[in-house]
Amino acid sequence: MVPMYLPVLIDTDGITGDVPVFFGGVNVYLQQEFKLFRKTPRWLDKLFDSRWVLRQAANREGSTEASGLGPLTLSMLQGADGHQKKELDRLIDWLKEHEKPDVVHISNSLLLGLAPALKKALGVPVVCTLQDEESWLDDIDEPYGQMCWDAMTEHAGDVDGFIAVSKWYADEMCKRMSIANDKMRVVQLGIDLDERDPVPLSFDPPVLGYLSKMTESLGLGLLTDAFIELKKNPKLQNLKLRATGGQLGADVGFVRGLKAELSKHGIEEDAEFLESFDAAGRSDFLRSLSVLSVPAPLGESFGMFITEALAEGVPVVQPRVAAFPEVVEATGGGVLYDPNEPGALVSALESLLLDPDRARELGRRGHDAVFEKFGIDRMAKDFAAVYEAIV
Repeated sequence: MVPMYLPVLIDTDGITGDVPVFFGGVNVYLQQEFKLFRKTPRWLDKLFDSRWVLRQAANREGSTEASGLGPLTLSMLQGADGHQKKELDRLIDWLKEHEKPDVVHISNSLLLGLAPALKKALGVPVVCTLQDEESWLDDIDEPYGQMCWDAMTEHAGDVDGFIAVSKWYADEMCKRMSIANDKMRVVQLGIDLDERDPVPLSFDPPVLGYLSKMTESLGLGLLTDAFIELKKNPKLQNLKLRATGGQLGADVGFVRGLKAELSKHGIEEDAEFLESFDAAGRSDFLRSLSVLSVPAPLGESFGMFITEALAEGVPVVQPRVAAFPEVVEATGGGVLYDPNEPGALVSALESLLLDPDRARELGRRGHDAVFEKFGIDRMAKDFAAVYEAIV
């Protein structure tokens, strides 16, 4: 596994310390903005690829927002014709010297500019995962958004197989990138099931949870509004709200506004917005919930928070959009609602918060399904089967 843009900032057994970072985020930016850095020697580039510098870049507020990054995204998709050509040459040289892969797996289609050169230089098939790229590209200012889609569609011909994380997303990307059906596979995301030992759901008090980026586009504002409405029910006066998932620069003000709105209703003490978002903390967080909901109005390509919650026995409430119905129905661990129907989110949440027995049954059913169908070992076997078929 070769890290791109930033070093891997979480503990993993898949990467050893001697694997360098390629297309380091600082160098990619400098090469995009200043011609001088497209010709600088490797010893200087290496300074900007140091873990300390890249960690500072990772912590920079707003640095990963799509708005304004259209030219850089397009340049990366142009591959050998883009401003980061020397980064691509370095990656190819390293792979030739240190590895001779049987297949190259590109982690997302925003990196498809690498495919033609990698395939030509290494003489091996190229596979690409598809997961939520459209949410990034649709936020890019025009004309760059469409230019990026055009570049991805062009490079689709250099890829031997695509792997979408859901059937819904496979169909969506086949249409948007003109991908032939025989090139598309579906491998649903799996999670690490070690140490997943759910505790009995507590409703004393009931706790409504949110686990995703704390931003407006993913529905945190909608859930906060629903929480305010739910608190008006005498049977739910002791309801709590807990949210976590990280935030970027623009999200800080958004969350501050949510807190102010809760304060107007005198219930700010009943809500927590947690900044910590590490793996161990997520498990403890989920075990503190009664129900989880991430009411993203446009949905997602999968929604791993669904299987993470269900692995801990926590049922979910999700809008009937994008891949959410596919995942919720495959697990049987939640309730779906129509996001276009006024009051539907509140009603769906009430159906579980006021019926602990039903919530526990859905959580148990979802937990069993996740352990049967959505483990990381199953995902690895499915990936391996795709590689074997293509190679």
